[in-house]
Amino acid sequence: MSSIFEQDIMYLPGVGPKKKEILSKELGINSFGDLLENYPYKYVDRSKIYRISDLSGEMPFVQIKGTILSFEVFDTGKRQKRLVAHFSDGSGVVDLVWFRSAQYIIKSYHVGVEYIVFGKPGVYGGRYQFAHPDIDEAAKLQLSAMGMQPYYMTTETMKKRGITSRQVEKMTKTLVEKISSMDFEETLPDAMASRLHLISRKQAFCWIHYPKSAEEVQRAQVRLKFEELFYVQLNILRYASDQRRKYRGYVFAHVGQLFNDFYTQNLPFELTGAQKRVMHEIRADMNSGRQMNRLLQGDVGSGKTLVALMSMLIALDNGFQACIMAPTEILAEQHLQTIKDFLKGMDIRVELLTGIVKGKKRKEVLEGLVTGEVQILVGTHAVLEDTVQFHRLGLAVVDEQHRFGVAQRAKLWMKSENPPHVLVMTATPIPRTLAMTIYGDLDVSVIDELPPGRKPIQTVHKFDTQMTSLYAGIRQQINQGRQVYIVFPLIKESEKADLKNLEDGFEALREVFPEYHMSKVHGKMKPVEKEAEMAKFVKGETQILVATTVIEVGVNVPNASVMVILDAQRFGLSQLHQLRGRVGRGADQSYCILVTNYKLTQETRKRIDIMCDTNDGFRIAEADLKLRGPGDLEGTQQSGVAFDLKIADIARDGQIVQLAREEAQQIIDADPNCNLPQNSIFWNRLKELRKTNINWAAIS
Repeated sequence: MSSIFEQDIMYLPGVGPKKKEILSKELGINSFGDLLENYPYKYVDRSKIYRISDLSGEMPFVQIKGTILSFEVFDTGKRQKRLVAHFSDGSGVVDLVWFRSAQYIIKSYHVGVEYIVFGKPGVYGGRYQFAHPDIDEAAKLQLSAMGMQPYYMTTETMKKRGITSRQVEKMTKTLVEKISSMDFEETLPDAMASRLHLISRKQAFCWIHYPKSAEEVQRAQVRLKFEELFYVQLNILRYASDQRRKYRGYVFAHVGQLFNDFYTQNLPFELTGAQKRVMHEIRADMNSGRQMNRLLQGDVGSGKTLVALMSMLIALDNGFQACIMAPTEILAEQHLQTIKDFLKGMDIRVELLTGIVKGKKRKEVLEGLVTGEVQILVGTHAVLEDTVQFHRLGLAVVDEQHRFGVAQRAKLWMKSENPPHVLVMTATPIPRTLAMTIYGDLDVSVIDELPPGRKPIQTVHKFDTQMTSLYAGIRQQINQGRQVYIVFPLIKESEKADLKNLEDGFEALREVFPEYHMSKVHGKMKPVEKEAEMAKFVKGETQILVATTVIEVGVNVPNASVMVILDAQRFGLSQLHQLRGRVGRGADQSYCILVTNYKLTQETRKRIDIMCDTNDGFRIAEADLKLRGPGDLEGTQQSGVAFDLKIADIARDGQIVQLAREEAQQIIDADPNCNLPQNSIFWNRLKELRKTNINWAAIS
């Protein structure tokens, strides 16, 4: 069957080389398979005929049946004409209007012949009219066979060359008729399709392009979406399974004295139920004999670092070293301080390795790693350098995974005889369906409780006309000894106007608050300057930090209690949530103020309302996925996460994602080596798909 799918689209009757060139350039359609997988974006019911007397101007596309009474041509300007055909079905008269091709229309359609006219009714001069309608001779059109008419995406270039949605429909119809009489190779076994109540692949292609009813559309979509998502999941899980079998993991068989001493003497508060559950999952991984690859999700302040530290202590108890990698120097220093505070009084050597650790100190750290005297290393990308060698690295913790590529993670593996266990942490809540697809090779743990004593952040929406009362609130908080963030929307560091807004805004704020010290941070500053300004705020030397989104990840200032986000309408939901997470880290009540103008779109209002209604990062991420699709969910441009999905939608097809995942997992569990004859259909199909343009690397 692959041969018909791979046939050049040029050879489909009605296409030819010129149309092929346009289809290829505009829609990426080069083969019969590409055309079959160019799915309609909507359908219009063509099974019903309306009477002219029943028409209203609010109606969408409708069809009427009658005859042309007469033609009239009107001059509308220099060499321009308007052609009007008066059309009646006995219950009334409508005008059919064309602004071009008058000669062709008069030659093609005749007075007194019965036609079916399809289009959108409008009102002009007190009479209904259809502009550039579709017209078919009633005797030649089988209405019962028409059902739902598909509509296909087209571009301006295509329309100029005469390739309209109707033209694409005709090409697709030719192809569907061609394949309907052929044997069609299946991509799912009959037993699976019948168990899941899925129609055949051939039936799905026929119904998706030429359905007689909405139910046929729905059944075709379910079959094709399941197949697409199933093979994405099968590919990811097979990759993960191969990795696990290829790389044995160190076995951390016992929980020893360091862990127990910490748990009984140093633990600052009782672990939450979620932290205990996640520790059990990590413990089971590290004792299983396979390499752990686990994603730890948890909102800001949920206690991920504590879980990571306890996991590191298990590595130490088993005679191994551990490291934690952070995306910035300031975040690495904060992790170091947090870990040292937690381990106070315990005989454990913890060291820092970043770009600013130089000379004698750097030499000492590197030597300590080789001898094993440095037990926990906290660092940035500097940890990945070839000069950094460990005695026995058993666990690597990666903070904010999306700042580190897969290749960088792989570099960590080279630091040890066997690849170390890997724990990836993120404060960006990722909806389950998306996590299954972006991080398909990682097991997912979630901390969905905040430690006791944390007060939920109060989020308030203010308009930019209410700045005076906002400034009074800021003053009140600072006078109580708190600190404040004010964020300007410099979304891309190249936007000069935004940078000027920040500079002007900073000067204006200095005039508003002459009595306070202020810091300023943006991405155009040199890293050293940026770190210095941040450090002043962290130490409490400045009361207000004016910044762009560069502060989104990682700054931990428990004393900061107010986050003001200016022009909040320009930020995505996940980004707003990340920024809000910079406050609420201490025991005091914290506030997030979203400032916008009055001109808000419906979608922006929804975003602002969701932010004010909930602090739950997972609810916010789900809403963001539905509002924006799977692109740019982490505040770092993911460009649609490059899924190249033709019909499935990660945001809306969560149940199908889940089902596809479960089915794929069962096959991998039953046939890890991919050699059972009954599963050859899956492995052959995966080989075929790998030849296509699906960006598998982006998916796994």
